[in-house]
Amino acid sequence: MRRFSVALRWPVGVLLTAWSYMWRTTPLWRREVAGEWPADAPPDVAPTVSRADVQRVEDGFGPLFRRRHRARIHGAEMQAGALMETVRADPNRVAPGGLAHFQKEVGDEGEMRVDDVFVVRMPAPWDGPIRVAEVTPSSFRFLTLDGHLEAGQIEWRARDEDDALVFEIESWSRAGDRLSYVMHNHVPMAKEAQLHMWTRVLERVAGRVNGRLEEGIDIITRRVDPGLITGT
Repeated sequence: MRRFSVALRWPVGVLLTAWSYMWRTTPLWRREVAGEWPADAPPDVAPTVSRADVQRVEDGFGPLFRRRHRARIHGAEMQAGALMETVRADPNRVAPGGLAHFQKEVGDEGEMRVDDVFVVRMPAPWDGPIRVAEVTPSSFRFLTLDGHLEAGQIEWRARDEDDALVFEIESWSRAGDRLSYVMHNHVPMAKEAQLHMWTRVLERVAGRVNGRLEEGIDIITRRVDPGLITGT
C-alpha cells in the first residue's frame, strides 16, 4: 500500500521536479578533476555490518565518481547535531518528495541504526535499496544493495563552522551495471536529475533550519578511471 501511494505521486513529482529544475535560482559551482585509487576509495565498513546483497564499488561498471555536494548555510536557527538528529529520525524531512521517498524496510521508524534498510522510491521503473553502514552524532552513511543503479556508498553529514552550518553529501560510486552506465554517462538528463536531487536536499536542509545559501552550492567530482580500481 505504501509503495502504491508513492507511485501515485510519480507523475506529479516528475512535473514538479522538472519545473523546479528549470526555475531554480541557487548558484551551483561545479568542477571535475582527476581522482586516484586508493585515495578516492570509499571509507572502510565495520566488520559487524551485514554484507548481504551489498554492491561494492569493485562490483560496479565504468569509472568511479567521488562526488561531494557542500552548502554553507548562514543564519541557521538549528545547530548541526540537532539537525542530524531530525534527519536521522526521518530523511523524508529534507528529501525532495517528488523525486525520492525513503521507505524503511528493516528497522524501527523514527530512528536510524546500523543495518537498517531503506528503499528509495523514485519516479521510474527502478528503486534504490540501501543499508545503513554507520551512524554518528554528525553523520550517517549508506551502502547500495543489489538492484540499485549505483554500486558504492553515500554519506550525509553536518558540522558547525565559524558563522555557518555546513551540510555535505558525499558519494563514492560506480554504475551498478552496463545499462546504468549508459544512462548516467550518455543520457545527460539522467545525470542532471541525480545532481538536482542532491542539491534539492541541501536547499531543503537550508529551509529546515531557516538559513540562507548565500554562497550557493559547491560540487566537486573526482573521477577515477576503471583500470585503477582494484578489488579487496
